[in-house]
Amino acid sequence: MTAILIDGKAFAASIREKVAAHVARLKADHDITPGLAVVLVGEDPASQVYVRNKGKQTVEVGMASFEHRLDADTSEADLLALVDRLNNDPSVHGILVQLPLPDHLDSDLVINSIDPAKDVDGFHISNVGLLGTGQKSMVPCTPLGCLMMLRDHYGSLSGLNAVVIGRSNIVGKPMAQLLLGDSATVTIAHSRTKDLPDVVRGADIVVAAVGRPEMVPGDWIKPGATVIDVGINRVPNGEKTKLVGDVDFASAVEVAGAITPVPGGVGPMTIACLLANTVTAACRANGVDEPEGLTA
Repeated sequence: MTAILIDGKAFAASIREKVAAHVARLKADHDITPGLAVVLVGEDPASQVYVRNKGKQTVEVGMASFEHRLDADTSEADLLALVDRLNNDPSVHGILVQLPLPDHLDSDLVINSIDPAKDVDGFHISNVGLLGTGQKSMVPCTPLGCLMMLRDHYGSLSGLNAVVIGRSNIVGKPMAQLLLGDSATVTIAHSRTKDLPDVVRGADIVVAAVGRPEMVPGDWIKPGATVIDVGINRVPNGEKTKLVGDVDFASAVEVAGAITPVPGGVGPMTIACLLANTVTAACRANGVDEPEGLTA
């Protein structure tokens, strides 16, 4: 048995097409151009690449892109002042402050200074609380992308057993909330979970988000289960490095029913869902019907 590959690149392209179509309708019918502002502090190489890709894709779907690149020694007061200006700018519907921030900046303080309605990363404490209580919120992009792929594969998640490996605020916890919202039975597992292999073997759905290269071997996977590998890890490959997930793909692909590859699985969905969240935020801000199939 060889698993079906869940093609994140193709799925993300379909999401961007839906976003672009809705942006075109917003412009034509309501004279609204959704705007996304991204704030980058410092010169972290990975963050620079990510921000550049976000800006490029934002423009490609017809939205306005606002980039703010600040020096690494920018003061907290200056960063908060910028966020405040963006909160009050009607042309900006989504605000994203790229993490990680330099050590002298309080990430929680900065994230919670963003207007929750413009928090397209879904990290503001208000959005976390709304998601946790099953109310309308801005949903973190990576878990939202995972949910979209699972819904597309299964149709309904009702009654399925799901194990989320990892309890981060960015992926693990919101992923569990989204799966609960779709009536799956959810277990959150982590480094201190007893008999972790047996816990994972009982899952119809495995979402691996621990940040440990190839931690989950194929013999942990229930035959026919769906594996969503959120991990992106660089490991040595001769004189270079290669990207691998949190799941040992070579062994898991022989057991699972469906699996996301790394790269090319979950990763492309994150930016696509960021664009989707920005359109959703623009619709909510203007009392316009939200696009179908782009929210949780």
